[in-house]
Amino acid sequence: MEVNKIIKSVNDENIIDIDASKASVEDGNIVQLVSFMIDESEYAVDILVVNEILRYPEITRLPNTPHFIRGVINLRGNVIPVVDVRARFGFTKGGITDLTRVIVIDTKGKQIGLLVDNVYQVVRIPTVNIDPPSEIITGVSEEFISGIGRFNDRLIILLKISHLIFLEDKEGVGMAVPLDLDNQ
Repeated sequence: MEVNKIIKSVNDENIIDIDASKASVEDGNIVQLVSFMIDESEYAVDILVVNEILRYPEITRLPNTPHFIRGVINLRGNVIPVVDVRARFGFTKGGITDLTRVIVIDTKGKQIGLLVDNVYQVVRIPTVNIDPPSEIITGVSEEFISGIGRFNDRLIILLKISHLIFLEDKEGVGMAVPLDLDNQ
């Protein structure tokens, strides 16, 4: 799905520019993100990795998979694993609602679905408003966080998508091995 279609699917009124006068897309100083909610926190991924946003589809559970792999879906003949972001982060299990979505993304040449509570909005944030994760954040949290976007009175947590499902080896090359946090 094209980026414009993704933006339309989230609704035009949910596209927000934060101080865009300081930067321009042409200069590469603005990042467009698709934000979503898990519990009461707002997370985001770069819009360039998002293929499409789906209403909650039928998910087929697989045996002997990590607890955070919800199962697989069939998307136009492609079998795509679905990561329950809530479970991956160690949050309590949430219920499926009318707002539950699967964000289909591309990472390391593979399509993966992210099960989220609610796709919130498409936002444009100048890179000057994105801070690296705090030095206070250590352990598992820093593995998933690439930055924190300051958004008026809100903070949006920017995710390292490849770390949600892939391990990084010592040379930084991704391996298609799910990371099971319970066994570490």
